[in-house]
Amino acid sequence: MNKNIKQFISIVVIILVIVLGFIFLAKNQNMIVLKEGNIDKTPYPLVIGKYQDSDCGMVIDNFEYVSQVISPEGKTWFFHDHGGMAHWLINKDIKDSATIWVMSKDTHRYIDGRKAWYSRTDTTPMKYGFGAYENKKEGFIDFPTMVLYMARGEHLGNPQIQAKLLGTKQ
Repeated sequence: MNKNIKQFISIVVIILVIVLGFIFLAKNQNMIVLKEGNIDKTPYPLVIGKYQDSDCGMVIDNFEYVSQVISPEGKTWFFHDHGGMAHWLINKDIKDSATIWVMSKDTHRYIDGRKAWYSRTDTTPMKYGFGAYENKKEGFIDFPTMVLYMARGEHLGNPQIQAKLLGTKQ
């Protein structure tokens, strides 16, 4: 065998080992994206690093902005950013019938996501800016408005909206 073929085979073997390693790790992490059987429609107690966001696929590593959406049949999806939860929910058949739990920034407990008040300028995992609060403050918006803003792209991830809300340059 000539030198070029040996180098090529070596590179292919290294790539295969890396790919197989990632596959093995992904299977062994046993990430939870969906749980079934939540007939009580209550929020699950989550474990850091064990759940995966149903919208963006990232690992949930902080509970500060966590959300749970529960279908009428008891299927539960998990999110680490309320904006991502709204983004995921917008085109789902269950958007009007789902039970929604959000972690409240002011009371540090799960509250009804449809009754929560949302800030627009929190530093959230996906940079959408929507923090959930149990108690209304000036400038906070309700759930339907938050979902509408997500649908329109009117969140902190949008440079024009960020400039408007935070007074920063684009």
